[in-house]
Amino acid sequence: MLLAVNDAISTAVLAGRSANAEVFGVVDLTNKAEVELGATSLGRAIQFVANASVLGYDIRGAMVFYGEPGTPSLRPRECERLWALFGGALLQP
Repeated sequence: MLLAVNDAISTAVLAGRSANAEVFGVVDLTNKAEVELGATSLGRAIQFVANASVLGYDIRGAMVFYGEPGTPSLRPRECERLWALFGGALLQP
């Protein structure tokens, strides 16, 4: 069942990779402030969260919001998995 849910999320995310998304809860460890990315595409938001910890950000509280209200947000582990699965395809229009 969990695999089916993950496949459904992957399919929806790949199809909506150009949709608007917002990232919340990422903290810059240098200045201890939350990062304000503003509106970006879903693919870029996933890329940022998936790679942020390597760049000196705390992503434990990160959430990526996209789609219609009520669409589940993406957490860091999901972003890392999606980036590992699809990589640059998430950045294509």
